Amino acid sequence: MTKKGELRAGERLVITMINYDGPIEMDFVKSHAWEKMKLVLLIYYCRNKQLNSNLLYKIGFVKLFTPPEIDLEIIKKDYDYIVKTIRDGRAHELSERDTMYLGACTKGANAEKSTVPQYYGDNIPARKRAFCFKNSYMTYVLNHYIAGEQSDNSIIKDINSIKENTFEQILEQIVSRYVGKSDKELCELFGRDYNNNKAQWNDLACKILGIRDEHADEFVKANIRVKTIRVEENNSIKENMSFSPFKFMELVNQDFENSELHKFFEETKLFFFIWKKDGDVYRVKSCQLWSMPSNDLEVVVRNEWEQYKNIIQYGVKFIKSVDRKGKISFKNNLPNKSDTQIIHIRPHSKMAAYQFNNGESYGNVERDANMLPNGEYMTTQSFWINNNYILKQLKDY
Repeated sequence: MTKKGELRAGERLVITMINYDGPIEMDFVKSHAWEKMKLVLLIYYCRNKQLNSNLLYKIGFVKLFTPPEIDLEIIKKDYDYIVKTIRDGRAHELSERDTMYLGACTKGANAEKSTVPQYYGDNIPARKRAFCFKNSYMTYVLNHYIAGEQSDNSIIKDINSIKENTFEQILEQIVSRYVGKSDKELCELFGRDYNNNKAQWNDLACKILGIRDEHADEFVKANIRVKTIRVEENNSIKENMSFSPFKFMELVNQDFENSELHKFFEETKLFFFIWKKDGDVYRVKSCQLWSMPSNDLEVVVRNEWEQYKNIIQYGVKFIKSVDRKGKISFKNNLPNKSDTQIIHIRPHSKMAAYQFNNGESYGNVERDANMLPNGEYMTTQSFWINNNYILKQLKDY
């Protein structure tokens, strides 16, 4: 149970190990994965860590479950993608973020101890993986197929469309009907006030897709986050992309592989809805589903994350300055955006707050700061994706 009182699956549902020792079945219906998932007895129990033993956790829901037909069409496509990647000798490139509902999750404690040779290709070692229903899909199953929560916020209106196309193709087909239309025209078309605030472009994207908000059924099941991107006339992006704030003490006690940042990029796909500036309006340009390339995540982002962790762990240094009006500010030795390729950190709060071991204190520390390993407090930070990196990921702008 979340703090908001919502039900959430505690983990993904592992179905069966992926075999790297021999040929893999190409036909989904003949596969061991389908044999294991076509009828599952689901037993959901509610975690309550205040109880003395997990044997006291109460079972809340029990049901025999088979994926409904509309989900099964997407699951088949996920299976085909995973199998093709393995048969191409690229099992080492697999990631949960590449698929919708059926994932290929890692098994084993860490990469070094959990790799095996591939049957296909050049025997590049690959992480042990298993077919699984993603955590996000199991949460949807719990809330909608078992607990009975109703939803009419689906992008796919006709099952035949998903039989004939991928989900990304369906999104592209819908958006293509509105390419070239301005935000002002769309506000008039959908009966929405034109107010030029940040939420406007996100709201218009949802209206184009025929959904109430960004929590469309398919997005929720597949853990897809909607990100509207506005490209300026000079082909630049003004804004960096922000993520949830983090606590310094939690960050320094994590390894990259079990960090919140790695988990996000490993399991999450982003839906980019792209607008292009044209005079005083933005026009619909294109859309795409995107997940971070494996090398970018496992090499570049890992190195940049480690840099931040090391400085936070072994000492953030501050330089105090006072401007002509007497306003006090602090610079630090953490890498700036210009020092990184993909990610940087910057304040999450609009209000700066610091507390130092010498007794100096600035701003509302309790509200806007959190503690560093040395006992000092610094304005709460969050990770951001560099806007120039985002621009490079766009296929059409």
